[in-house]
Amino acid sequence: MGCVNTTTRKKNCSQQLPVHTGMMMNRCGLLTLQREPVPLKSIEVELEVRDHVATVVSTLNYENKEDKPLEAVFVFPLPGDAAVCHFSAQIGQTQIVAEVKEKQKAREEYDDALSSGQQAFLLEESDQSPDIFSLRVGSLPPGESASIRLEYVTELAVQADDGLRFCLPAVLNPRYQPQGSKGAGVQVTSVPASLVPYSLSFSARVSSPRPVSKVESNCSLDPLQYLNTDQTQATVKLAAGHKFDRDVELLIYYKDAHQPTAVVEAGQASAEPGSLMGDPVVMVSLYPEFPQSVMSSTASCGEFVFLMDRSGSMSNTRIRSARDTLLLLLKSLPVGCYFNIYSFGSRYEHIFLKSVEYSQQTMEEALKKVEQMEADLGGTEILQPLKHIYSQPCIQNQPRQLFVFTDGEVGNTKEVIDLVKKNSGSHRCFSFGIGEGASSALINGMAKEGGGDAQFITGTDRMQPKVMQSLRFALQPAVVDISVTWDLPQEVSVTVLSPPITTLFQGQRSLIYAQLTGQSSEAAEGCVTLKYSLAGHPSENQLHFSLRPAEDTGLTLHRLGARNLIRSLEMEERDRRGQQDGGVKEKVVQLSVQSGVSSSFTAFIAVNKDNSEVIQGPLVRRNIPTPCTFPILKSSGRHMSAFRILGSSGRYKRERRELGCLSVHMDAPLYASMVMYEDTETDGFPMMEEENQSRKSAVPEQPPRDPLLQLVSLQEASGCWLLDPALAAALGKTNEEVEKSKPEKASSEVWATILALIWLHGFKMDAKDEWELLAMKAASWLCAQNAPCVSECVDAGNVLLGCSVKKEALGL
Repeated sequence: MGCVNTTTRKKNCSQQLPVHTGMMMNRCGLLTLQREPVPLKSIEVELEVRDHVATVVSTLNYENKEDKPLEAVFVFPLPGDAAVCHFSAQIGQTQIVAEVKEKQKAREEYDDALSSGQQAFLLEESDQSPDIFSLRVGSLPPGESASIRLEYVTELAVQADDGLRFCLPAVLNPRYQPQGSKGAGVQVTSVPASLVPYSLSFSARVSSPRPVSKVESNCSLDPLQYLNTDQTQATVKLAAGHKFDRDVELLIYYKDAHQPTAVVEAGQASAEPGSLMGDPVVMVSLYPEFPQSVMSSTASCGEFVFLMDRSGSMSNTRIRSARDTLLLLLKSLPVGCYFNIYSFGSRYEHIFLKSVEYSQQTMEEALKKVEQMEADLGGTEILQPLKHIYSQPCIQNQPRQLFVFTDGEVGNTKEVIDLVKKNSGSHRCFSFGIGEGASSALINGMAKEGGGDAQFITGTDRMQPKVMQSLRFALQPAVVDISVTWDLPQEVSVTVLSPPITTLFQGQRSLIYAQLTGQSSEAAEGCVTLKYSLAGHPSENQLHFSLRPAEDTGLTLHRLGARNLIRSLEMEERDRRGQQDGGVKEKVVQLSVQSGVSSSFTAFIAVNKDNSEVIQGPLVRRNIPTPCTFPILKSSGRHMSAFRILGSSGRYKRERRELGCLSVHMDAPLYASMVMYEDTETDGFPMMEEENQSRKSAVPEQPPRDPLLQLVSLQEASGCWLLDPALAAALGKTNEEVEKSKPEKASSEVWATILALIWLHGFKMDAKDEWELLAMKAASWLCAQNAPCVSECVDAGNVLLGCSVKKEALGL
C-alpha cells in the first residue's frame, strides 16, 4: 500500500526531496491489489515525562521482503519545537550511531555510501518547516531488517485548564505550497488513515514532584497505573488498534501545577568546561500571578482583526464551528473598539475595506457575511492576506490584536513566521490550529513571534472556550518593561540561552534556559527576579533556587537550551538574508554538532562501515505513506478513485487512478478546490461530475442551532437584549409568559437582559468560558442604566425560569 516510485539511484539525488512525475515510472496501488509491500512494519513510541519536559524515543522497524535492495523514504511530522538529539540504526547485531554534520556534507556522504554499495541512514529537517522530517534508509538488502531509533526532547504546553499537552503527530496532511514560494517543497505520500500499513504502539511514564491527578487523551488508553503511594509516578498505554485517524494527544494534570520551579542540570563530564555542554544549565519556570483588581478590568479599546481559513480542508464541522466562534467573538467585543474579518484560501476576502468601529450596524453586517461563510476558497495561502493586514495603518490608541484560525497545512511556514516577527512591534498575534495534522511549527511560531498565545483544537474539542480564553488575554492590559535579573555567587556567571521574554499572560508559564559558568559550593543558592509593569503598576516575581544539580536528568535541559539558542540564531540568519554574512550559519552548525541537536543547517548521518559485503543490484525506492485525514478517496460507481493533483502555470489537470493513495508534489501550487472543472466550486476535494451535480442540487441539512448560541445571537452590540418573541423562544417560554412576568417599573430592555443573564447562570454554567465576556458587557450595560428595580427583576426572573440565581452572581 502507498505510493511507490521505482528508480535506479543516481549520484546526489538526495539533495532534492521532490521526485517529479514524468522522470520515472509511477506505480501506485493498494497493497491488496498490487501486492507491493511497504518496508516499514511498525512504530514503537516510549514517552517519559518529567514534570513539564518530555523525552520521546521512537523505534521504526523496517524489513525488506523483496528480492532487490531498497531505499525507504519516510516523510513524517514531529512537534515543531522538538530538539532531535539521537538517531541510530540496529542491523542484526550491529548498532550504528549517527553523527550530526552540516546538511550538504551529510547528503553527499549518504550518496557516496549508497553509490559504493554500503548501507546508510539520513535524517533531516525540512527546509520549509521545522515540524517535518525525512528519514532515508538506504541499501536495505533483500531479507534484511533494520530498527531505527529516533529520540527527541520537548516542552509540554500549558492549556487553559492547567493540563500539560503532549502531542505525538501521527497525521501529516499535504501542505499547500503557494505559487512563487522560495525553495522546493516536500513530497508527501498520503493514504487514508484507515489504510496505513504499519502499526503504532505507545506507552508513557509520568513523574513529577507533585501528584499526578489524571491523564486524559483523545485516543483510547489503558487505565492509568500509579507506581507509588504518593501518586507522583504513573504509567499509561495507548490501547491496541490505533487507527491513525488522529494525532495522539495526552493531557497530563498535576496537583498545584502553578508552582514556579528551577532545575539545575550538571554538564557533560567529557565536554570542555566553559562550553554549553560542559557547564551546568538551569531551566526556570515562572507563573506570574497578576493582581485581581487589574485582571477584573478589561480593555474597552483595540483593533480586533480575525483571519479565518476557508480552504477546502476546513469543510463541514470545522467551518460550522468557525462560524459559531466568530458569532461569540463579535458579541463579546467591547463597545468602542474597531474590528474587521478576513477569510482566505487560494485568494482572500475581507468584510470591510478597513477596520470599522464596533456598533450595532457594523456587527449585524459582519454577522450576515459570517453566516454565509463556506470552505470554498481553495488552497491555504495565508501569506498574502497577512501582508495586506500588516500594510493597513494602525489606528491611534487602538492596539491591534490579530486572531488567526487555520488548519495549518501550508508549505511556507518559515516565511509566514518571519512576516509575523517583522510586524511584532505593531500587534499581538493569537493563533489557533484546527484539526488533526495542523502544523505545530506554524501555530506556535506565529503566537511566539507575535507576542500572543497558541491553541490547538482537535478531535471533539470545542473551539469556542479556547478562543474566548485568548480574547480574555487580548483584553488584558499589555505587560510592558519586562526584565529578568540574576543574583548568583560571585564566582558564577550566567549566559541566557532563551530569547528575551516579550509577553506575559495571567497564569501562563514562562520558561528561561541559562548556562551557568564557574564553580560554586554544594550549598550555594541563586535567585532570579522577573520585573514588569502592568496597567501602570510595577510588579516583580522572585524565585530562589539551589545551584546543586538535580539527579538523573541526563542532558535534557542542555538540549532544550541548545534548541532555543539554535532557533534564535536561525531566525537571525533569515533576517540577515541579502546582507553581509555574519557567520550565523557557521555558529548554528557548530552549536548543532557540539550539542547533538538537529537544526535546519545540519542532518544526522550514519554509515554502516562494518559491513564488508558490497550490496549488489539496482536500488529500488519505496515511499512510506503517511496517514492523512481529508477524504482523498471518492466513491464513483463500483470503483474507489483517487487523484493526483498537479499544478502547471495556473492550469490544472487530473489523472484518474484506480488506487489507494494520493501523492501530492508540494513544489507545485495545489488548489484542491478548483482542480476538476473551471466552473465548479467543490468542498475542497476532487469529485466526479455526477457527484458534483448531485451536491449542487441537494440542500445541505443544517443541524439545529445550539440553545446557547441562539440566545447569544440575539444580544445587541451594546450588551443588552430586546424583549421580543425570539428571546422568549430562546428562553423556552412564550412571549405572553415573558411579558406578563415583567415588573411594572422595569423597562423592556432591562427585563430582557436580566432574563438572559439568569438563563446563562442557571442553565449554562458548564459553558461559562464561552459567554463570560458577553455577560460582563451585559452587566456593564445594566449598571449604566441605573435601573430602579433590578432586584425585583432578578426575583421575578428566577420565578419565571425556575432558577435561584443571586443578584451578585450576575455582576450587578
